[in-house]
Amino acid sequence: MRAQTVNPSELDPSDRDLLLKIQQDSLQYFIRSSNKDTGLTRDSSLPGSPASIAATGFSLAAFAIGASHGWIDDAYARQYLSKTLKSLLQQAEHENGFFYHFLDAKSGRRVWRSEASSIDTALLVAGALLAAQYYPGTPIAQWSQQIYDRVDWNWMMNNRELMCMGWTPENGFLSYYWDSYNELIILQALAIGASKNAIPKEAWTAWLRREEIYEGKRIIYSYSGSLFTYQYAHAFIDFRPLIDGDINYFENSVRATEANRSYSLRSMLQRKGYSPNSWGLSASLGPGGYRAYGGKPGEGVEDGTIAPYAAISSIVFTPDLSLKAVRHFYEKYRDRLYGHFGFRDAFNLDKNWWAQEYIGIDQGITVLMLENYLADGSVWKKFMANDAIRKWIELSGIKTAS
Repeated sequence: MRAQTVNPSELDPSDRDLLLKIQQDSLQYFIRSSNKDTGLTRDSSLPGSPASIAATGFSLAAFAIGASHGWIDDAYARQYLSKTLKSLLQQAEHENGFFYHFLDAKSGRRVWRSEASSIDTALLVAGALLAAQYYPGTPIAQWSQQIYDRVDWNWMMNNRELMCMGWTPENGFLSYYWDSYNELIILQALAIGASKNAIPKEAWTAWLRREEIYEGKRIIYSYSGSLFTYQYAHAFIDFRPLIDGDINYFENSVRATEANRSYSLRSMLQRKGYSPNSWGLSASLGPGGYRAYGGKPGEGVEDGTIAPYAAISSIVFTPDLSLKAVRHFYEKYRDRLYGHFGFRDAFNLDKNWWAQEYIGIDQGITVLMLENYLADGSVWKKFMANDAIRKWIELSGIKTAS
């Protein structure tokens, strides 16, 4: 595996200061966008946005990280975490422990006829378990474990080898299952490693590792090719020493990130916004609404829209390339692209379109990945200490490189 340093000791002080600014400003999204009574976090800054259960998971993680650095008063962070976890246990609507994708932030009731979502629940649980590691032996840790234990992971298997993406009261289980490589790894890890209602270890080998040789490099790729699919599990799990058969998923994300950037560069003559320092194809807002933009290998949907969070959150994989992109976005487009909560979601120079909004999960992945980069993998260290993760590694047959 290629050595990808996570130690930023050689960073220019001005670069470090900029990354810290982005991290702290992105953290402000969660402070300002979480309901004062329930703690549930808005999906986006769009007017009328409901709460998102995944954004709430990132919020739990972000508050714990912020307090560890003194960016948030520790008593305030404890109060927020306690309030939110109790709301999730007592108020937020769920089905067999699986939270609905979107909730009314004040009441915790399901909105938008959304599904009880397996992946969004996994991101919520991951955020709660991470917060628990920052506050061991406290009610915060106890409530986090209760949320985890309540999820009936087996129920979402629907008597199949693969886990379903969700369920609705109106139509039952969705017709879509987690059948190939993407962000599902965090879901599988938590479901296999659970102390209650765990799924069979055989589920780990049931999904497809779709691969392609792209520009001479073997890549296990996601269907969309969106960068977030190579980031979400890696925000929590340290894949650097882990080998699944002959796959190292950290190295795979390095290659996938480089391929995503390369795919953009191939279209530089057709797209004004693409350049060596301006890249990042991932799910984001766009001129026509929210889309799963991505590169090759994969579907490769693109229209010139760039999501700054995508390059920033790849910094553990491609530190030099990501840092140059950060500098480019900030120095060239700061007035249009940067605000109180860090980088806004996306932009498209071909259509002179600039998002005015922030998306909670995009600010969340930014906070966590910058924490891993700037703080010597601190999120990884805490999350990997969880018994459930150790159990998943053992049961799935994953090996640890010496």
